Amino acid sequence: MGFATRAVRTGHHRTPEGEHGEPIFTTSSFVFASAAEAAARFAGEQQGNIYSRFTNPTVAAFEERLAALEGGERCVATASGMSAILALCMGLLQTGDHIVASRSLFGTTTLLFNTYLARFGVDTSYVTLADLDAWEAAIRPETRLLFCETPSNPLTEMVDLRRLAEVAHRRGCVLAVDNCFCTPALQRPLELGADLVIHSATKYLDGQGRCVGGAVVGDRKLVGETVFGVLRTAGPTMSPFNAWVFLKGLETLELRMRAHARAASQLAGWLGLQPAVERVYYPGLPDHPQHHLVGVQQRTGGGIVAFDVRSGQTGAWRLIDSTRLLSITANLGDAKTTITHPATTTHGRLTPEERADVGIGEGLVRVAVGLEDIADIQADLARGLKAIS
Repeated sequence: MGFATRAVRTGHHRTPEGEHGEPIFTTSSFVFASAAEAAARFAGEQQGNIYSRFTNPTVAAFEERLAALEGGERCVATASGMSAILALCMGLLQTGDHIVASRSLFGTTTLLFNTYLARFGVDTSYVTLADLDAWEAAIRPETRLLFCETPSNPLTEMVDLRRLAEVAHRRGCVLAVDNCFCTPALQRPLELGADLVIHSATKYLDGQGRCVGGAVVGDRKLVGETVFGVLRTAGPTMSPFNAWVFLKGLETLELRMRAHARAASQLAGWLGLQPAVERVYYPGLPDHPQHHLVGVQQRTGGGIVAFDVRSGQTGAWRLIDSTRLLSITANLGDAKTTITHPATTTHGRLTPEERADVGIGEGLVRVAVGLEDIADIQADLARGLKAIS
């Protein structure tokens, strides 16, 4: 089946009631026909529902649908995108292991690696995302995981995933890719050689900013056993209601991602002509360093545009505060366009030196382009740009 068909049809197994829409199973536990059946379920000798911490039909429907869209064998849904990363790391790593990660990660991911995984003896080295030689040079005998976001948050940097996967596998490492910005509608890392895909379902998979959730997608062994084992025991569980919302979001994912990308491309070109803007970061622009990967690795430039304005934080805040239509929030992937100042929000817990190291300046503004008329988005930003001209 094609992508759009899978996004609408996969994962729903009708109950004897014959429902057309996917049901929400709001139950904590499930009843067994006999003590023997209960024992067989708990022992793993028989498939079936046990307890909603790790088996729920609505959550399973979302997992099956997202796995089908990403081209994976198995998906494990979690309570948030960060809990998806944590479950992956807890299942895959142990004391003494080493991670090589991109410098241009979401700020909270960097804090997870540096603050919490480090407490348990897992070390992390950071490299420039697009520099494949740097990735290879950073790998040690104890390196177990390569972790990246492509495009990155918020500067939309990219890495050649096919070549990075070759590096990882040649050196015996697992490659995990955060695909939050593109979703499987625009990019499928597993097809390019990645072993694992991470999602914050909160973003584009939902598409309307309604719920928080995450997911890990991959094969039956790494995801179906290793990551699932962490979920079953530690319980960073997605709720059935949230899973149902994400199921509905997936039905329109491809349509929405095309619309986001089309508007973002127009906005990026327009911003590049504004005197108050020093630089625009968008993969679809010809001057983007990894523009050659658009159309090869990911279908479009995506829906995120970042840009530097003059006057640093003062200019950025003045622009943001002058808007009237755009929502001032750090979330993204919504039908409503959002605007934020990364240095004091998404990456605000990093030190100034850490932010400077990844290129996040005080004048950087990130816009997650929504589904409003592009002329209205531009008019709102023009109001802000005029305030700092």
